Amino acid sequence: MNNLVIKNLHVSVDGKEILRGINLTINEGDNVALLGPNGHGKSTLLMAIMGHPKYVITCGTIAFNKKDVKKMSVDERSKLGLFLGLQNPSEVPGVNNSDFLKNILNVRREKPMSLFTFYKELEGAYQKMGIPFEMANRNLNEGFSGGEKKRNEILQMLLLNPKIAMLDEIDSGLDVDAINVVAKIINQQHQKGTALMVISHYARLFDLIHPNRAVIMVNGKIVLDGKADLIKRIDKEGYEWIKQELGIDINKIEHNQVSIGACATKVALKEQNK
Repeated sequence: MNNLVIKNLHVSVDGKEILRGINLTINEGDNVALLGPNGHGKSTLLMAIMGHPKYVITCGTIAFNKKDVKKMSVDERSKLGLFLGLQNPSEVPGVNNSDFLKNILNVRREKPMSLFTFYKELEGAYQKMGIPFEMANRNLNEGFSGGEKKRNEILQMLLLNPKIAMLDEIDSGLDVDAINVVAKIINQQHQKGTALMVISHYARLFDLIHPNRAVIMVNGKIVLDGKADLIKRIDKEGYEWIKQELGIDINKIEHNQVSIGACATKVALKEQNK
């Protein structure tokens, strides 16, 4: 059974501590809503799990299937079965979208797939996502709308079939029809056995993907890990009740958010130029 185990995780960005002792286990079959006010460490947690170099782990452990993830590069974590759908996907001039997708698939295989097989899989994925296949010939995210970038992230998840998919506000920038398509693909991925960690500020996405757990982060810590009905309460009441009931002051942790796209771009360019 696949599982991700995080113990006493402390993470700093530019010398400022953001995560302050995270303990969390994600098991195979989990569908977790990761909640909390803006600026309290949700995205930082996902970035640290995925291995962004600016998110420095100062204490604690991250283990996936009992393997020490902390010692792995981003691409090694991806090959292991971790996937991060970005909140702000980077534009990558000069890197063709289909070439990028072909490379991320082939590095996971002992023998590269044939072009016929690749394009057949790619065309099927585009059809499921409701994206024009012509977008495969554009540069990676360059000139894409916000919604197109998010669909392209889900397209990557669909092709990679990860063991754990972490989705950071994947619904922002999507219209109602696009949210329905994205939610359908997320549900199909979960049915195939992928565990989910999903950040969103909108109950609509959670209504569509039906999390079985809700984890609430405040001040860089997990303050509640419970049933999905916490989502409804937060949607109705906000986070003020946490202060009242748990005696926790909610103080936004300010830091400059950075994108994992910077290091992903270098990898993509290196692979294309081989």
